[in-house]
Amino acid sequence: MTSSKPLDEFIIRAKPPLDESFYSLDPVELAFFRQQTGIQDEKELKAHILKVQKEAYEVFPYPCIQRFGFTKLKISRFPAYEETLKLGRERPGALFLDMGTCFGNDVRKIVADGFPTQQTIASDLREEFWTLGHKLFRSTPGTFPVPFIKGDVFDPGFLAPSSIFFSPPTTRLPPLSALTTLTPLQGRLSAIHASSFFHLFNEEKQAELARKMATLLSPEPGSVIFGGHGGKPDKGIRLEVYRDLKVVQEIPMFCHSPSSWTELWQDVFGGKDKVRVWTSFEEFPFAGDKEGDARWYVLNWSVTRI
Repeated sequence: MTSSKPLDEFIIRAKPPLDESFYSLDPVELAFFRQQTGIQDEKELKAHILKVQKEAYEVFPYPCIQRFGFTKLKISRFPAYEETLKLGRERPGALFLDMGTCFGNDVRKIVADGFPTQQTIASDLREEFWTLGHKLFRSTPGTFPVPFIKGDVFDPGFLAPSSIFFSPPTTRLPPLSALTTLTPLQGRLSAIHASSFFHLFNEEKQAELARKMATLLSPEPGSVIFGGHGGKPDKGIRLEVYRDLKVVQEIPMFCHSPSSWTELWQDVFGGKDKVRVWTSFEEFPFAGDKEGDARWYVLNWSVTRI
């Protein structure tokens, strides 16, 4: 089964109601949100998060917003996270990009853990989410000065067509705060994080996205792209089923398997000798299925230049 329709159409049509039973902070997440927001009382903190979630859901009803994915600090659970922090400490001028940043929770986590703020960038299609991130974390562009770049990664005016860099760029990079597109960053990023992002697109668009993001990565060994998103044991379409309010809604999502994902990135970079691809595969009960019989597979991954 395939679908030619943008996944956004199915998400809008399904739009299950908000359900605060999905809300849960583990001790690490609770400590992070207390530190970032300054709100110490758990009930007050929950009310604050629920209020911002409701506003964000009206901007666009992504399932990760409905299920509080923005509270999970997923970036710090990838093995490549420690590698990225090490790049920030040891590689002069190392640059980090959080792609599909939404509220900016992951970029805030990596900055809190020591990656230099002045070497960090965030990007998303919808600037409203970034603005709501300041509201969620009770910050301002002055108190959290990470540059945000709004744009569509598939738009050649935002990220120009380019070959992958195998030697450092020779042009001078403008100040990050002056950037309005990702194009000047091509060949310069030491690390890119992209979670809950690739699975929003069909197979062809995922391949195009991988090729475009690869142009951003520095040719220096150890430069890494990493993240996590929906997967399948065998690549293909999965139907994400909601049964909220006794109404069944299905969202078709193309998902790679660990082997097909590895092959995609090896092909993008031109062979097994160019990159090291790591994957792990996890299976969970699907949080959107109230009857509890659906399964959700998460493909965690990293692509590191050799």
